[in-house]
Amino acid sequence: MQIKQKRLEKILEIIASRDIETQEDLAAALADSGFNVTQATVSRDIKELKLAKTRGHGEKQKYVAIAPNSDKLSEKFVRVLRDGFVSMDQAQNILVIRTVSGMAMAVAAALDSLHFPEVVGCIAGDDTIMVAVRTVEDTTALKGKLRELV
Repeated sequence: MQIKQKRLEKILEIIASRDIETQEDLAAALADSGFNVTQATVSRDIKELKLAKTRGHGEKQKYVAIAPNSDKLSEKFVRVLRDGFVSMDQAQNILVIRTVSGMAMAVAAALDSLHFPEVVGCIAGDDTIMVAVRTVEDTTALKGKLRELV
């Protein structure tokens, strides 16, 4: 097995067994397991594994793996959406979603994974997501769907 594959499997094992809040925490945990990596490598691995951040204990956040083959996948995405959602506002065919600080990327990934037909794409910052929607009418419809979910 390749070193990279072993490292990716170790990352999944680490985040399943303990709360990892930052890339630095993950790099340290990997180092403890014999994988000396840079923060840039950890960042690429997180992206490749499609890890998301969700609320951990209290106000802390943690990395989680959202497995594409999971039977309860939609339920997990909805849970991430609910955990991170704060508010939303419409600007023509753009839906602006506010999230808990640090949760925008996870909520945007969940939104993308729910495959709403109205959504063209999402751009996420730290606590704000801009959702490009096909039409003004679709934006209104999407707001209604999201209200039902959260």
